[in-house]
Amino acid sequence: MKAIILLLEALAGICGGFMILSMAYQIGIGLFGFRRTKKDYRDLDPQSRFLVLVPAHNEETVIGDIIQNLKEMDYPKELYDFYIIADNCTDHTAEKARSLGAKVIETWKETPSAPTGKPIALKKALERIDYRNQYDLMMIFDADNLIDSNMFREVNSQYLDQGKPDFIQCYLGAKNKTGIVAWFYYSGYTLSNRFFCLAKHRAGVNCPIGGTGFAMSTAYLAQRGGWSTMSLTEDYEMQVEATLEGRRILWNHYTRVYDEKPTRLRAAIRQRIRWGQGHWFVTLRHTGDLFRAFLAGRISAAEFLSLGTYMYSVAAVPVAIVQVLLTALLCVIVPGRPFMDPSLAGAAGSVLLISYNYFFLFYLADWMDNRIAFRFRTLPLMIGGFVANAIVGFFNQVFGLIRCRDQQHWAKTDHAIRAEAVPVVRKRVA
Repeated sequence: MKAIILLLEALAGICGGFMILSMAYQIGIGLFGFRRTKKDYRDLDPQSRFLVLVPAHNEETVIGDIIQNLKEMDYPKELYDFYIIADNCTDHTAEKARSLGAKVIETWKETPSAPTGKPIALKKALERIDYRNQYDLMMIFDADNLIDSNMFREVNSQYLDQGKPDFIQCYLGAKNKTGIVAWFYYSGYTLSNRFFCLAKHRAGVNCPIGGTGFAMSTAYLAQRGGWSTMSLTEDYEMQVEATLEGRRILWNHYTRVYDEKPTRLRAAIRQRIRWGQGHWFVTLRHTGDLFRAFLAGRISAAEFLSLGTYMYSVAAVPVAIVQVLLTALLCVIVPGRPFMDPSLAGAAGSVLLISYNYFFLFYLADWMDNRIAFRFRTLPLMIGGFVANAIVGFFNQVFGLIRCRDQQHWAKTDHAIRAEAVPVVRKRVA
């Protein structure tokens, strides 16, 4: 029995240590986000050639906005082409896109039971385009996105001035923030953009790839043999694989892509479970590769810590649950043992960290990046967003782990904003 108690104590301690390490890293990396933003690259004349792809599955209600947006970019028209990828559409997405002057590539399943989704659509579309010889950079946007019209200029300048990195991820904005669910997305991304992504960039480590609004070198894409990531989180899979190869992923804080956020809790849970499935799948698949890359010298100690903590950020809820269960079991088999002991310090600390993020760092980021000052009337939204985030986080991390072997079934997030309800975004002044 003594050996069992020692084992349980050790496991509870490991869980607590994991939570404390994660908390300490987030606080530490966030310190790099406090400085005022200032470009670390020169503004250069347009030179890079862009291939822009917009995967779209039954998106006739929103496709018009992004087509109009892309037609009005502040960049020489001869230096970029954009394609709408109408993937297995049963509506009029392809016809509407063509009527608006867009180039369209239609992709279809080979058999009714064949898997589908964004990665497969991208792979099929790229097999039809001579991206190796015609373009320098590829950018991917979702059909419901809007884009700052200066995006190609900013990415071009950063790409040329910073030694042609393999990836550049742009600021991830929100088209909507009305309601508790949309608000928690908005607050989460606003916080993450400055105190996680920009902070990592300033610390000299790779920032995450966000799935939309990122530029990828076509030279690197060609070296990979085309689009090869096939998980439900193809962006995260690409980020992990590229980082483990020693590739660079930069952050651009001076131009934005605006994404439509879910407005219903059920839609958010469904989306986050899909993200959790993909995240867990990639994490478990590449954990050994992470250690091998570090030992082989392909990545630095800082990059090892940065990527490792991000890979296992999806484990926070499962670890906290295991920690509580272990502690409860110890209380049963060890008479008189207090439930609140040091092994729960990590869980308690994580609650304090979330409060720190929500009630300080978010408002600071909202002011620094959006010039929106703190208002007491937003506090109920913040509290509701905290609860919604906890619920969604549970499904994301726990159910995502349970279902992580399934990477074939892709669930689309329905739209709440009608087409042409949001004006085309104009040039952002840095």
